Amino acid sequence: MVAIAACKAGKDVYLEKPMTFTIFEGQQLMKVVRVHKRILAIGSQQRSDPNFQHAVNLVRKGAIGKIITVNSYVGAPPTPYNLPEEPIPSDLNWDLWLGPLPKPIHFNSQLDPPITLDPPEDEEFWGAWRWYKETGGGFTTDWGAHMFDIAQWGLGMDKNGPVEISPIGDGTEFMKFKYVSGAVMTSEPFNDQKTKGVKFWGDSGWIEVARGFFNGSDPKFNPPEAAKADPDVPYETKIPHQVNFIESVRSRKDPVVPVEIGHSSCTVCNLGNIACDLQRTIYWDPQTQTFVNDTDGAATKLMKYEYRSPWKLV
Repeated sequence: MVAIAACKAGKDVYLEKPMTFTIFEGQQLMKVVRVHKRILAIGSQQRSDPNFQHAVNLVRKGAIGKIITVNSYVGAPPTPYNLPEEPIPSDLNWDLWLGPLPKPIHFNSQLDPPITLDPPEDEEFWGAWRWYKETGGGFTTDWGAHMFDIAQWGLGMDKNGPVEISPIGDGTEFMKFKYVSGAVMTSEPFNDQKTKGVKFWGDSGWIEVARGFFNGSDPKFNPPEAAKADPDVPYETKIPHQVNFIESVRSRKDPVVPVEIGHSSCTVCNLGNIACDLQRTIYWDPQTQTFVNDTDGAATKLMKYEYRSPWKLV
């Protein structure tokens, strides 16, 4: 909603991932960006990381053959909000913080931890709003917007998507996404450390890639200079992703991750959560962005939620 308002006001936007928490919101944002001729870049900074770029280039060139499976470990989907109610701080407008969310949600400091600025201090935990169904999308959107995004890129599915999505359940621990090519992406880890990353399995080799990490079935796949994880430098600041946004603003050309790619990657995340909510396999047409064989309309209904008054999306 903020990004749409900014575009309508003639502003260019750098928007953090996940782009939206509903498919409908993404569809509306795409329209507004193009109608108002704005630059909108998504903060999927892994696309500007040489290691991820190298891995995807190898996969797209067929270095490991036909892709059979992709493991994209992201973590668990959201859970129902269960934090105990706490008194609302006197300096917090809780109603405004909640914005358009339709359901009553009581305050808990973990949802919105205070940020200490004077002196600056690292907080003890992330804002927990992201872990609950009522306020966020869980790890599915939090890390899926990064790792599912890389998988989609490697599979050549940008501005596209899976056609069949299966939830966690019925003896399975992980989500499963099938593509028209026959490739299958799962949300399972590729190693015992449960590294948040991506492993492409081809019929003639494999490649693993994560932040500051690269591995392959053959040493010839290794990048010329693998990025080294530096604990003293935040990942986001050593990848020149924001620079790409500034260059796009100046040139009026699309950034590395424009709104359409941000939407297609985020749609995968939202489809995974919808399948888990319904506890059944769902079928999707990525060209029309509609559900297939959704006879009871349950999946279609979860493409959006009704904003509470007086909030409006468009």
